[in-house]
Amino acid sequence: MRSGDDYLVVSHVQPDGDAISSTLAAGWLLRKLGKRVTLLNEGDIPARLGFLPGFDAIASFKLSPPQRKFDRVVAVDCADFRRIGLSAGCFAEDAKLLNIDHHPTNDAFGTVNLIRPNAAATAEILFELIEYAGLPLDSEAATVLYTGLLTDTGGFRYSNTSPRVMNIASQLLAAGAPAHQIADRLLERMSMPQIKLLQRGLNRLTFTPDGRIGWLYIVANDMAETGAEPEDLEGLVHYARNVDGVEVGILFKEMKDGSVKASLRSAGTVDVSAIAQMYGGGGHVRAAGCRVDGPLEEAMARVIRTIEEAMN
Repeated sequence: MRSGDDYLVVSHVQPDGDAISSTLAAGWLLRKLGKRVTLLNEGDIPARLGFLPGFDAIASFKLSPPQRKFDRVVAVDCADFRRIGLSAGCFAEDAKLLNIDHHPTNDAFGTVNLIRPNAAATAEILFELIEYAGLPLDSEAATVLYTGLLTDTGGFRYSNTSPRVMNIASQLLAAGAPAHQIADRLLERMSMPQIKLLQRGLNRLTFTPDGRIGWLYIVANDMAETGAEPEDLEGLVHYARNVDGVEVGILFKEMKDGSVKASLRSAGTVDVSAIAQMYGGGGHVRAAGCRVDGPLEEAMARVIRTIEEAMN
């Protein structure tokens, strides 16, 4: 990151808290190193993350694509090259690409790959890079890094909440991260469209006869009829996973093109990243995702059958 002076930072399509936090943290680091930086994502940035410092600096490729190519690119939190989406159209043909990620299914698509599967979040790796560069944290960096850790550990509740994570969180609090405000915005509040979407999803919550797999689904019309955005799907899958006895929870979302997106969550006995990879997706042992050919009922049946076979 010290060579070159003009960088593009990208994250994955439909970004979550860690993707946006890592984008902003990488931009902060590069600017501190005296670099010119452009931050980009394929589509809209979740409005719920709009409180993050520097949020407005992230451009949407679909709304305002940069009118030039970049030969220095940093990709954060992208498990594979496809996850970058349309933003890859801004890469020069001979671009040097730094791939920073924590997904164990990452296929090392970069010129240089910094992949730490044991990191709780890509934000944790960015913290270590800032630490390695010897740069003092300010409240801006602390806030975005803390947000990445908070979201990818489920509010410090998931099994990836290590002593190292809590030590980093402590340092970020000391540097000015407003922890209670971040938690209130991201863990406590729900939008009205999200509540309406949840009502529909819970009304369809279904379980296998043995109760080990639970799933709910959202059809394409649900989004328009409730006024929901993709970010409003965040957390819905846990209502299937968190039922006693459920080992794998799934949220199926019917896409406009007829395909079906599956978000998989495991209690730990089933490696859902292996399931997702069978359908061209990826992720973590306990949290993964993929896209399956429709129609919806057939896609759900195929994925559930695959999970049942993996459990037997």
